[in-house]
Amino acid sequence: MQPPEIGRSGGWDPVPGDEHTAHAVGNSGVHVVSTPHLIGFLEMACHHNIESLLAPGEATVGTRVEVDHLGAALPGRRLECRSRVEAFDGRTLKFSVRATQDGREIMRGRHERALVELDGFLQRLEKATGARPRG
Repeated sequence: MQPPEIGRSGGWDPVPGDEHTAHAVGNSGVHVVSTPHLIGFLEMACHHNIESLLAPGEATVGTRVEVDHLGAALPGRRLECRSRVEAFDGRTLKFSVRATQDGREIMRGRHERALVELDGFLQRLEKATGARPRG
């Protein structure tokens, strides 16, 4: 991996659908974007921020999430998910993250990702579980 510059910013602007609501994952009647989906969107903002720096065969995986869910996000409206590289130690990437919708802050916090060599990562998983993910 090419070392990312501290302060490097990136983002992702998904439009969540009804399948991303709390209602869709079992919280009946709560038709707003669920906390787990918002966290996933922020993870993708971090991934998109640094993916161009990865060497062939490298990937990053999430290892830590610490967020405050500050407001409700509606399906069908664009979210602005942003990440900023705060630290990189050779294997661990630390980001600050923020999601807004229609100018309102929805979520903010920190996220960490680990740099992995993908084949070795999948081999260790297969050894530990007896299964290899499909894909």
